[in-house]
Amino acid sequence: MNKHYKGSCLCGAVTFNASGFSEQAAHCHCNMCKKFHGAAFGTLVAVEQFEWLSGDEFIKEFKATNGTVRTFCSQCGSSLGFHSKDSAPDSIEIAISTFDEKLPINIDAHIYANYKAHWMHLDDSLPIFDEVRDSNTD
Repeated sequence: MNKHYKGSCLCGAVTFNASGFSEQAAHCHCNMCKKFHGAAFGTLVAVEQFEWLSGDEFIKEFKATNGTVRTFCSQCGSSLGFHSKDSAPDSIEIAISTFDEKLPINIDAHIYANYKAHWMHLDDSLPIFDEVRDSNTD
């Protein structure tokens, strides 16, 4: 039986779990992630066997002009998830900081680095991609 990793929003109204994760998880520096997370970047991971456990009435979505969908808690405003316009309808990436326990994942890249905050210095050993993963200029 797979372990289920639980998570929640800041106020605890929305809870969820997942039992699997993509092998790729990156710090995304695109303008939408910066604004949605209110931070220098957003860090999300695609999840498997995902389910919302509570707070359905507080789960809201914002559809951006580029077709991506951002999921958040309407009670506390926590940034929870992301759907690409090209992803399967039942797939979702979840902000890893919303999980309530340690995850078996490693961050493996910086993506959309062309849009990083001017005050942000990328000085770790992770690969840096100007846009999506196949745009590395190294």
